[in-house]
Amino acid sequence: MSEFDLIRKFFAAQAVARDDVIVGIGDDAAVLAPPAGQQLVVTTDNLVEGVHFAPGTDPAAIGQKALAVNLSDLAAMGAEPAWFLLNLTLPQPDAAWLEKFCAGLFAIASAHRVQLVGGNIARGPLNVAIEAHGFVPEGEALRRAGARPGDSIYVTGELGDAALALRHRLGTQPLPESDFAAVRERLDRPTPRVREGQLLRRFASSAIDISDGLVADLGHVLEASGVGALLVRERLPLSPTYRAHLAAAGWDRALAGGDDYELCFTVPARHDAEFARWQPKFGCRVTCVGEIVSGPGLQIVDAAGNRYEPQQRGHDHFAAAS
Repeated sequence: MSEFDLIRKFFAAQAVARDDVIVGIGDDAAVLAPPAGQQLVVTTDNLVEGVHFAPGTDPAAIGQKALAVNLSDLAAMGAEPAWFLLNLTLPQPDAAWLEKFCAGLFAIASAHRVQLVGGNIARGPLNVAIEAHGFVPEGEALRRAGARPGDSIYVTGELGDAALALRHRLGTQPLPESDFAAVRERLDRPTPRVREGQLLRRFASSAIDISDGLVADLGHVLEASGVGALLVRERLPLSPTYRAHLAAAGWDRALAGGDDYELCFTVPARHDAEFARWQPKFGCRVTCVGEIVSGPGLQIVDAAGNRYEPQQRGHDHFAAAS
């Protein structure tokens, strides 16, 4: 099967057909029409076999996660997803693998009404690279810079389950099969908080998605904003499965394990009352885990106020390889 046969069979036909796509798949480039009064938000990420997923991983999960991690970046900016490009490198044209991959990819694309508008296919080691585009009203994009002393620090969802699933998969902390089943989807099929990100445009002074771990990603907010933070360890939102294994897993997987794809954001005190009224509109748990302070750096304390120093600080591709 040729490159162009693959494109026609697996990617040209899709469920999402947006009115703002003037020319999509089939020409040298896409022609797109951003709506008036909106700014374009663009992000890109890639998944590499052996780094981001193990050989033999379900192709549907790879397809879903590849788009989800990009949608999570758009969510952190408060953007509405619109279009994406796919650059796919395959060892061989495996039709059965592609059918499953596309099932996962287009399921999440349909859920968020985001249309594939182009890309490229090449032969080589398995790698999935996506570039996603979205819209945000002019001047309303959420940024890492903007947190101020006195702002409350929140996270969506629950932290650490993906890291717990990865430790099981690597054999470093085996779980009972029922517990692994309870956390596996958080690693293989993360849920981007797209709607929540758009709601946060009303309240948040800063935001970031938690991909490399809360400690690392909150650190980016602190650096960009020129502030510090105080986190209370026991406030971290943990799932019942994680709490059941807390003694063995420790707190570091929730603080710095990575692959959570939740949102971390700050809310000024002047918005506290309105934000509390809006929280039921969120489709997930929302938890206050600390406060922005004026002094530099991130301090973590336990429930008694004692300083806690995590041994893990977050994922870094090149630090991990060195």
